[in-house]
Amino acid sequence: MKVSIIGGGGRVGSNAAFALQCAGIVREIQLVDANAELASGEALDLLHGASLVGDQRISSTDVKGAADSDLICITAGLRRKPDESRLDLINRNVSLYKSILDSLKAVNVKKDCIFLVVSNPVDVLTRLNIEYLGWPAKQVLGLGTVLDTVRFRSLIAQTFNYPPTQVEALILGEHGDTMTPIWSTATVGGMPLTKLLSPNQQAEIFKKTQGSGAEVIKLKGGAGYAVGLSIAEVIHSIALNRQRLLPVSSQMTGQYGLKKVCLSVPTVVGRAGVEQALEPELWPKEVSGIQASARALEETWGKISGS
Repeated sequence: MKVSIIGGGGRVGSNAAFALQCAGIVREIQLVDANAELASGEALDLLHGASLVGDQRISSTDVKGAADSDLICITAGLRRKPDESRLDLINRNVSLYKSILDSLKAVNVKKDCIFLVVSNPVDVLTRLNIEYLGWPAKQVLGLGTVLDTVRFRSLIAQTFNYPPTQVEALILGEHGDTMTPIWSTATVGGMPLTKLLSPNQQAEIFKKTQGSGAEVIKLKGGAGYAVGLSIAEVIHSIALNRQRLLPVSSQMTGQYGLKKVCLSVPTVVGRAGVEQALEPELWPKEVSGIQASARALEETWGKISGS
């Protein structure tokens, strides 16, 4: 699999490239960035370590070089301010994202190419990727709440000294202010977390999860490592056709009564992209949370689409 990262010179794109390199699974990693010199530097730095990791091809290029990619990961975007909602980014990022799609359309990207959208607000831009480009919905995924879920699990583990890899818990809905914690199915080592954590403890951990992105931005200027690993997790499920259940953002086709809007539900991710978006039975308040995310996202979509 050839993977091109649009925005590969930035923190998120370069960290994703490093995570892909360390795994040694994809065949080729290509960095594309408006700052061509920065992308070249990142590619060169990665290339210097290649003999310790694997035999991938690593390079930088302009958008023309991405035309034959099997997967295009778009991380380019304007950075969120510490106190800014992800949805507040919409007016600043939509025109930039459209220009990226226009450039990809001009170079005739492969018809079976899969798009992984990381730029924020990711749910709105995932839908934009489908509708503006006219791309098959199954071939467009947003990173969605994968990163939120990773943070959620890690914070649960850290707070109570549980092994992080044994914590299973999900965040669904919007990657943003209306994200919904799914405690009904949350476990550690197979034990229900609702039996181990009080409602107050649950609320405190979720509050930390909601604010964790802004905290990282405040402390170091932007997230990198965890989001890079999250991106690699999705790409590897596609590359190896792992059929993993991941909370990626995809276009709803009736799940929880929702259509057209893109948000995160448990989704089977494989070589074709979105293999199946599921509708597991959840607590009523959790379903309501997902539906509230849809309403917020539809409202924003209406503002940018003119509908």
